[in-house]
Order: sequence, then C-alpha cells, then structure tokens
Amino acid sequence: MHHPAAPDHPVRGREIALLTNPTAGRGKGARHRDAALLRLRESGFVVRNLEGRDADEAADLARACVADGVEALVVCGGDGLVHLGVQAVAGTGVPLGLIPSGTGNDVARYLGLPRTDPVAAADRIIASRRRTIDLARSGDRWFVTVLAAGFDAIVNERANAMTWPRGQMRYNLATLAELRTFRPIHYTLQLDSGSGSETIEHEAMLVAVGNGPSFGGGLRITEGALLDDGLLDVVVITRMTKPKLVRSYPRLFTGRIDGVQEYVHRRVRSVTIAAPGIVAYADGERFGPLPLTVECVPGALEVIA
Repeated sequence: MHHPAAPDHPVRGREIALLTNPTAGRGKGARHRDAALLRLRESGFVVRNLEGRDADEAADLARACVADGVEALVVCGGDGLVHLGVQAVAGTGVPLGLIPSGTGNDVARYLGLPRTDPVAAADRIIASRRRTIDLARSGDRWFVTVLAAGFDAIVNERANAMTWPRGQMRYNLATLAELRTFRPIHYTLQLDSGSGSETIEHEAMLVAVGNGPSFGGGLRITEGALLDDGLLDVVVITRMTKPKLVRSYPRLFTGRIDGVQEYVHRRVRSVTIAAPGIVAYADGERFGPLPLTVECVPGALEVIA
C-alpha cells in the first residue's frame, strides 16, 4: 500500500522500471534514457534502471519487474522494445510507459507522445494519465501495430540476412532483389467477424493484419485501424503485375490505396492466415511461420499516454 503523498510531491517514493535499448535509433536510446531518468528521479520516482545484454535478458528483466509489482514498466527504445515490453505487461493491468527513441516509433505516433523530446516524454509518465487499448494476440504472443505476412515480410527476412549496407538502404536493396523473383502467394484466410466466419482464398502480394494503422515508421498499410474498436483490420493486396507492384508499392504505405483495385480491406475479431513458406513479422519483429491465428483482445493493454 502507498500512503497518500503530500500534494507538492505527487509521485514521491513510487517505483517504476525503466528498460532501455541503448542502441535504439543509432544510439538515441542511451541519450534519451539519461535525459528521461534525470527528469523522472527529480520528480520523486524511484526508478529501476534496466538494460538487457540481449532481447532475452531484457524480456526476463521486464517480466521480473512486473511480477515484483512495479507501478509501471517504461521502455526507452523503438517499437521493437515496445513489443518486448508488451509481452510482459499484457493483461496484467501494469501500464506501459514510453520514451520513444527508435527509428520507427509508430506506437508513440498512435498515442500522440513526443517522439523527439525525451524530457517531454518523461513528463507524460509523471502525469500518469492512463489509456486502455486493444492488443492482437496469436497463441501466447502479442503485438500492438501490424502483422506483415507477404512481400514486405519476405523483404524483412532478406534484409535481416544481409550484413551490408546498414540502415534503410538495405531494405531498398532487399526490395529490389525480391521483386525480381517474387511470385504471388496463395493465401487462405479464415475471417471471423463475430457474427459468423468465412473462408476466402487469394493469390496475393501481401496480407497485413493491423491492430493500429501503421508500422515501420509511419507505413500506413492498415489505414483506418483503430486501437480501441475491438477489431483487427485485414488488408490484402491481390495479384498484380510486377510493373504495377513497383508503381503501387510506395502508395501501399501512405494510406492512399483505396484507388488500387487489388486492395481488399476487412474488419474482423480474428483471422487465420495460411500460406506456404512465409514467416510473419509483427511490430517489425520476426513473429513466426504461417499458419497463424490472430485475435483482437479488447482492452488488453494499459498505456500511459
């Protein structure tokens, strides 16, 4: 039990965990942590300053803090670290706070958090306003943004296998390399809208399942998805010619795809996606091979926004 604090020190003695990926955003993680940590401690929070040597250790630290009853888990990094933090807090009622310092920061974009000013982001943690949002769940794993299971996921696989060049250029090269040999993929989708389920099959370039509207730094593939409507947005880009894919590909990510006739958009409570040889990505992280069943879990995450 916390005793009521004196009004001039509203957070005195409250303990939170701050988990950092120091290499996020090409080193912004460490810089943003230092600025945020100072602000949080000055305001009276007791902050456990944590950093895993790798993702597994970071996940263990996050889970241990939640089990230990910290008041909030705050992550300082990009969407990859948000993804890791969500695995620890989903369904627990422990809120997730965010000091954005990645390259994408789509979750911060969703929540209207300051994306370049760690002190302003820390002030949001201090104010401690909570919001409840939906999560997507597949088995015992969760995601916040978008699950990609098509051409974009194949590009991700190739880019991850490349050691050169660094950064965005690697994705551009991987995209060009995959375009040369890419064939439409045969998908079977089982869609459950809540009032009934149907199975559809498509020869398609891409299938994306969005809890929110964007991923990968504002790529708005599931434009219109809402974080708290209890539904997932399923987008299918059906078979198109290579030249058309090259022309349309940038548009797929700006949210201006209604005019593309190959664009199919459905809202569902759950979806099962099957396709041969595809590894899905969610929140930009390798998520697992198809087939996968993804469901919306309403109100599964408390965030400090």
